[in-house]
Amino acid sequence: MELKTPLYDLHEKSGGKIVPFAGYLLPVQYPTGIIAEHNAVRTAAGLFDVSHMGEIILEGEDALKNLQHLLSNDYLSLEIGFVRYSPMCNDNGGVVDDLIVYRKGEDLYYIVVNAANHEKDAAWIKSKLSGKVLFTDCSDDTAEIALQGPRAKDILKTLCDESLIPVKYYSFTDNVSVGGISCMVSRTGYTGEDGFELYCENNCAAELWEKLLEAGKPFGLIPCGLGSRDTLRLEAAMPLYGHEMTDEITPLETGLGRFVKLDKGDFIGRDALIAKGEPARTRIGLEILDRGIARGGEPVFLGEKQVGFITSGTMAPCLKKSIAMAIVDIAAASEDTALTVETRGKRLCAKAVKLPFYKRSK
Repeated sequence: MELKTPLYDLHEKSGGKIVPFAGYLLPVQYPTGIIAEHNAVRTAAGLFDVSHMGEIILEGEDALKNLQHLLSNDYLSLEIGFVRYSPMCNDNGGVVDDLIVYRKGEDLYYIVVNAANHEKDAAWIKSKLSGKVLFTDCSDDTAEIALQGPRAKDILKTLCDESLIPVKYYSFTDNVSVGGISCMVSRTGYTGEDGFELYCENNCAAELWEKLLEAGKPFGLIPCGLGSRDTLRLEAAMPLYGHEMTDEITPLETGLGRFVKLDKGDFIGRDALIAKGEPARTRIGLEILDRGIARGGEPVFLGEKQVGFITSGTMAPCLKKSIAMAIVDIAAASEDTALTVETRGKRLCAKAVKLPFYKRSK
């Protein structure tokens, strides 16, 4: 049976089309439609319920040591008030999940994991802990709302002290009063735009949602669903667990090498990644030249030879063309390489393009 976030009643009241996703009932879109929601985030602002995400706390004098062992990125230099992304590898170098870590105190780390992997991640992390570290899963008590788009800061500063709004990307401020509600405000997101993710207690989520929407009306803010969240992240070429990375696809194969610090010392999956050597395949962007949309799992060909598979595809609302990401052999990965994708028994012409498809103007 699917769960409901603290905002479920508001989604229904606003006409959200509810679908099951990662064990929750969430809006895939509102009456405005996916394209309008996507474009609102690109030009003004959109509001997303991401309360289905999982939140885990590691604290204690051995918290950092455990993070270093669990994750492929290096957290030794992460300062209090900043955020860092990392894959979390299995013993074979594949990906258990990708996540972000907030350093909230000297020995206090706040980890946000993907909703579909929450229980798996919690069990994996707990099974690998050692030394003096306390594990707390606070997912059931925490709501998360994402305010995304070029007008996000303008909206937020109407509800809180502007000096408390984090300035740098991947930084955060804790205990910020946003419309009288205590929040952790993080300058992060999953849309390719500037924006913020706000964490608060469940019982405050509905009030925070309504205050943000009201404050955002003059700036063009609208509520957005899962559909536009996916098209936005795909335009920005942001990988999604289960698509661009899996238990079998390593972070090095999906273009996340900058988050894998092989020289930091031992971590889970390090030996396997070293043993595999230079990756024989990589993630690329594809522009579909024929009429049609490529979907996850469909084969990619160079001539008559299958060289890979689609991981995600969509019709990009902002770019107004069909795009996809794929994992392909290195020999087929060069920009402008002519490829084909087999979809529903038909071959679509495509070409390899540089990622990301879309990059915001700063």
